[in-house]
Amino acid sequence: MELSQMPELMGLSVLLGLLALMATAAVARRWLRAGEERSDRPACQKANGFPPDKSSGSKKQKQYQRIRKEKPQQHNFTHRLLAAALKSHSGNISCMDFSSNGKYLATCADDRTIRIWSTKDFLQREHRSMRANVELDHATLVRFSPDCRAFIVWLANGDTLRVFKMTKREDGGYTFTATPADFPKKHKAPVIDIGIANTGKFIMTASSDTTVLIWSLKGQVLSTINTNQMNNTHAAVSPCGRMASVSKDGTWKLWDTDVEYKKQQDPYLLKTGCFEEAAGAAPCRLALSPNAQVLALASGSSIHLYNTRRGEKEECFERVHGECIANLSFDITGRFLASCGDRAVRLFHNTPGHRAMVEEMQGHLKRASNDSTRQRLQQQLTHAQETLKSLGALKK
Repeated sequence: MELSQMPELMGLSVLLGLLALMATAAVARRWLRAGEERSDRPACQKANGFPPDKSSGSKKQKQYQRIRKEKPQQHNFTHRLLAAALKSHSGNISCMDFSSNGKYLATCADDRTIRIWSTKDFLQREHRSMRANVELDHATLVRFSPDCRAFIVWLANGDTLRVFKMTKREDGGYTFTATPADFPKKHKAPVIDIGIANTGKFIMTASSDTTVLIWSLKGQVLSTINTNQMNNTHAAVSPCGRMASVSKDGTWKLWDTDVEYKKQQDPYLLKTGCFEEAAGAAPCRLALSPNAQVLALASGSSIHLYNTRRGEKEECFERVHGECIANLSFDITGRFLASCGDRAVRLFHNTPGHRAMVEEMQGHLKRASNDSTRQRLQQQLTHAQETLKSLGALKK
């Protein structure tokens, strides 16, 4: 190599060196910017092909999973007359029914289960229940059969009836088996009520239009009834001759329906009272005690108890449930009133019923004609008075 070429080669080397240094610096700057972007970006995202930060991402993911697994907060309610709260459903309870033998309470919810509760556990610390699963659907209405060997439910998505048979096991529990086929779809509007006749020979379903269907136990339509009203709002198969009604004019009425219809007799009014809450927008629910001496009315999430003899309000329970009350029912003894409207059933001591018993026994005692009758009435009177005293509800 000639000496004259040396300066040119040295200059070229320096130039190449400077270019390499500049390229290295540019690459370094790009890596630094990418690192900053990764630190600012949420861990659950990917950008420019870089995976998220596993440590921060896993922490946030676990936190999110914990939030999702947390159950909605249960509505809390306390009252001196609250006998029990039944809590096993994970969804809102829409309907309940007491068995005719007084042993069980059935509840259905949108968690795809039916719960059967033992009434003898109502005043115990723990409340046992048996579960029947509703496959691929959930029930909105439930009713026991008169012989307590089966129950029927109305399916929300299927718009039809399903029958469950109850088979007693050796351990005292029950096995619940759905019949192979559901009833056919016949209603054109949503069903609002179902019921079984006391004879057990037919089933009633009523929809919100003007249709009431009477079914055989095998799912055949025996009769179609058109009520010729604008809309049905409630229907029931009555076991007695008395009926209660509530209307939006702010009144309730108690009727005697045990009349001779063949002689064109009409039901006659026994008592009327004021229920101003009925005039509101919230739906009303009602229940009549077995002896027709107490009327329970619900509007929104509150319950009002009336003495049907005097037409006076005797008890009021405010904000009983976290949702509007869906159902009210007295047990067959009249000792308890049950209500549902969220994920719990709340049971109340029927103090107006005990007071009505005191008034009735005092009246009978004055007219008693012999000592044995007087003694029996006095025992019933004493028992009712002691019950009221234990509940702190004895009026002086």
